[in-house]
Amino acid sequence: MTILELREKRNKAWEAAKAFLESHRTEKGTLTAEDDATYTQMEQEINDLGKEIARLERQEALEAELNRPVNQPLTSKPGSGRGEEPKTGRASDEYRKAMFDAFRSNFKRVSNILQEGVDADGGYLVPEEYDRRLIDTLSEENIMRRLATIITTSGEHKINIAATKPAASWIEEGGALTFGDATFSQILLDAHKLHVAIKVTEELLYDNAFNLEGYILDQFGKALGNAEEDAFLNGDGTGKPLGLFAATGGGTVAGTLTAAIKSDDMLDLVYALKRPYRKKASFIMNDKTLSSLRKLKDNNGAYIWQPSYQAGEPDRVLGYAVHTSAYAPEDAIAFGDYKYYNIGDRGTRSFSELRELFAGNGMIGYVAKERVDGKLILPEAVQILKLKASTPSGGGTE
Repeated sequence: MTILELREKRNKAWEAAKAFLESHRTEKGTLTAEDDATYTQMEQEINDLGKEIARLERQEALEAELNRPVNQPLTSKPGSGRGEEPKTGRASDEYRKAMFDAFRSNFKRVSNILQEGVDADGGYLVPEEYDRRLIDTLSEENIMRRLATIITTSGEHKINIAATKPAASWIEEGGALTFGDATFSQILLDAHKLHVAIKVTEELLYDNAFNLEGYILDQFGKALGNAEEDAFLNGDGTGKPLGLFAATGGGTVAGTLTAAIKSDDMLDLVYALKRPYRKKASFIMNDKTLSSLRKLKDNNGAYIWQPSYQAGEPDRVLGYAVHTSAYAPEDAIAFGDYKYYNIGDRGTRSFSELRELFAGNGMIGYVAKERVDGKLILPEAVQILKLKASTPSGGGTE
C-alpha cells in the first residue's frame, strides 16, 4: 500500500471514528464502557496508520539516498574553476580516517594527527563530520533542538534581558521631561556534563563488514537526544538544564484546572499568550494528553484537533501545530514560541575508550561526552496549563 493510500485510509478512519463518537454518546454525553473500548480501538488504528506512514516516508528517504549515483558525471572542462580548499584539523580526511583506524585497532594504532583533537578530560574529540552527524541524530530524536535557539559557546554565555522598558508620557508645552529607567538583567548559560557509554564486542570491532561507525553514532545520538529532551522539558537546573515545565524558571503558569479539560480551557491558554508570541507558537504535550484533546469540540460542534493531511506537517489544535514528547508531563500543556528557549552547546563532543574495564568479557567500552545547558530566557513567551491529576477519557465543550 502506498503512502498516499495510507493517508487516505487514515483520513477515512478518522472520519469514521468521529461519526461513531457522535452517534454513540449517551444522554449524559459520555460513552458506555463497550463503546469506549471500540472507540479506543479505532483511535489506535489511526495511530498505527500514522506510524506506518512515517515509517514508509523514512524508508523512501533512505532509498533515495542509497540510489544516488556514486560517480557524478563531469559537467565542466578538466582544470576549469577553482578546487575546494583542503580541509585541515578535525575536518580533514586524515583525521577522520585516523579516528576510525583507532577504533578498529582497539586504539593500538593512534596516529599523531589525532593529537590535534585531544580532549582535556582524556580521549579524542570527534571529527567534524562525525559531530555534524551526531547533531543530526540529536535533532531527529529531540523536538526541543528543532524548536529552540541553539548557541555554540566556548565559555559561560551571558544573555542580556530587558527587565523593564521606558514608558512614554504626555507633557505640556515647555514642560519638564520625565525620564524612565530601563533596567536589564542577565541569564547565564553554563555547561552541564552529559555522557553515554556503550559496549562493543571485539568481533564487531574487527569485522569490517559491520558498519561500526554508523552503529556507534546512532546509539550515542539516540541516548543523548532522549536525555537532553527530558532535561529541556523537566530539568530543575541542578546538574542539568532548566526545563520548560520547571516550577521555577520555566514557563508562566496560565491556569490550573480542577476539572476535566474542555475546549474553552484550550482557548484560554492560547489567548493567555501575548499576541506577538502567538505568531510562531505551538503546543507541546504528552501523547496521552493529546488522546484526550482529540475528543474535544468547540462551541460549533467542530473538533479542535485537526489531523495533518500533508507529509511533514504536524497535527494541529485550534490552528496551532502540536508537538508531542514522551517526556512531556501528563498533567501539563505548554503553548508558546520556543525560540526563546536557548540551548548552549559548550565546545564539541568527544569519544574515549574503556579498554581494561570489559577486557575479561571480550568487549570494549566507548564513551561519548558533551557539555550543554538550556534555559527559557523569557518566561512570558511560554504559557503552561496545569491539568487535573487524572483526566477522564471523555470530553466536550459542556
